[in-house]
Amino acid sequence: MTTASTIAWDDTVLPFQLDASDIRGRVARLDGVLDQVLSQHDYPPAVEALVAEMALLTALIGQTIKLRWKLSLQVRGDGPARLIATDYYGPTEDGQPGRIRAYASYDKDKIDPTGHPFSQIGKGYFAILIDQGEGTTPYQGITPIAGGSLSACAEAYFAQSEQLPTSFKLTFGKSSVPGGTESWRAGGIMLQAMPKASPSANPDGVSDDGLTAAADLMDDEEGEDWNRANHLLQTAEEMEMIGPSVQPTELLVRLFHEEQPRVFDPQPVQFGCSCSDDKVRQSLSIYSAKDIATMTTDEGIVTADCQFCGAHYEFDPATLGFEATEGPDAKS
Repeated sequence: MTTASTIAWDDTVLPFQLDASDIRGRVARLDGVLDQVLSQHDYPPAVEALVAEMALLTALIGQTIKLRWKLSLQVRGDGPARLIATDYYGPTEDGQPGRIRAYASYDKDKIDPTGHPFSQIGKGYFAILIDQGEGTTPYQGITPIAGGSLSACAEAYFAQSEQLPTSFKLTFGKSSVPGGTESWRAGGIMLQAMPKASPSANPDGVSDDGLTAAADLMDDEEGEDWNRANHLLQTAEEMEMIGPSVQPTELLVRLFHEEQPRVFDPQPVQFGCSCSDDKVRQSLSIYSAKDIATMTTDEGIVTADCQFCGAHYEFDPATLGFEATEGPDAKS
């Protein structure tokens, strides 16, 4: 296999459908995107793992939505890992890549280097926010932190808030090819029952944690199809999912050939941030001149750094706030 063919599927999301069982899905592979997301910060390993898992979930979920602008995933907890936030920006034109960015806030003095990454979150919530842009009302769905992973939280969200049976299998970590440098790679598969699945097949059934589970949303026949597909999903091996020698199309045939897999056009993804000089100015426009003065450094400037991409901005305080005396926002 040539080098070009081994990397052709990196940073892509491949949509597919299992025609024999009315299940849709996505296969995602991230390498350069994940490297860029994590290289912006010096996270401890546990936080790196949480950000990697969240970015992979974001790529898989973002591609399932007819998104005109932005999908955001957030996890907030009372543990050392206080916040994991990701954004997926839908392609502006057909053939253009989707863009992903991610950020984590954590207490470095309380992170347990020997503990499981998910345990660093503590109690809190998992949220999905969809913003379709100007003139629309953003949607937000929230579910409690549950299960033993971020993917389990996402599964609970879809069952509870969307009543769509959903499952994920993810793998991620640092790897290297012979003679190459170490880099992040991630691969994942998402399965989701088609929306026609009954939303109340077992309305009284809930899982042990009190949340609706996938099995609670299906009748016997749908449940049999779902269980069969998920049993096959669990046979996927780590090296098959992250490549580079097994292409996603080949992986789908290996796993689901009896389910009649049908693939659609792949979606490229890349690292991308939406921060800008104008957006920082806009965020500061609510402050008075007195407030701006408290933000001004000894050098006489106001600085701001993007938490996602690390971009650094510097401003003349006279041009900021609703009492600006200079610049385009100055009041005559």
